[in-house]
Amino acid sequence: MINVLVADDELPAIEELAFLLGKDERIGTIHRASSGNEALRALETEAVDAVFLDIHMPAVSGLDIARVISRSSRPPAVVFVTADEDCALEAFELAAVDYLLKPVRAERLARSVGRISELIRDGGNAPEMITVDQGGTTRMIRRDDVTYVQAQGDYARLHTADASYLIRVPLADLEQQWADAGFIRVHRSYLVALSHVTHLKLGAARPSVMVEAAELPISRRHLPSVREKLEATRIRPQA
Repeated sequence: MINVLVADDELPAIEELAFLLGKDERIGTIHRASSGNEALRALETEAVDAVFLDIHMPAVSGLDIARVISRSSRPPAVVFVTADEDCALEAFELAAVDYLLKPVRAERLARSVGRISELIRDGGNAPEMITVDQGGTTRMIRRDDVTYVQAQGDYARLHTADASYLIRVPLADLEQQWADAGFIRVHRSYLVALSHVTHLKLGAARPSVMVEAAELPISRRHLPSVREKLEATRIRPQA
């Protein structure tokens, strides 16, 4: 069970987030704090695995709390909750596990809890982050949120469950850089994350792969390497 602390200077926001967290069977005790100082006191007295911090609290902000947490020998996972994206870059520089925008959606919150579970299980390894520009705003996204990448000339479009982002990096470069992270080339125009693959049609007249809700073609050229990759990940009985 994951014990959490919810900190926000607005009581309705605390109660709404606590309500949503309480519906998740992975969540244990939910502590509440209505100010930054109260949150710091709670962190000193309670055993907390993760904190959900509003960024814009008066006096002691969520970023201030995260800086204190970062100096701890066993820091809890940090998730920022805010109404804007202005502090996303600084938030992830502080090794935030996630960055939630208000109003928080239940399915998006469930993904954050899953990330916290992964972080605890993996021993605290920080997620790989990518800087992208969107509409004049710099955003940080997690690489493991990228479901597939689409070639667009000398650019590549990163697709996630929520949006897509154009970056000035050729697909061939990403293929090399992200091979160890579970991304494989299935077509001259597509690179897919194996962890997000839901269905494969390898024996069909037109082989394809389902990544979330997108069906992408597998070219004849790349079909053997896709088969080889899948064979390497196949679970076999012990001898």
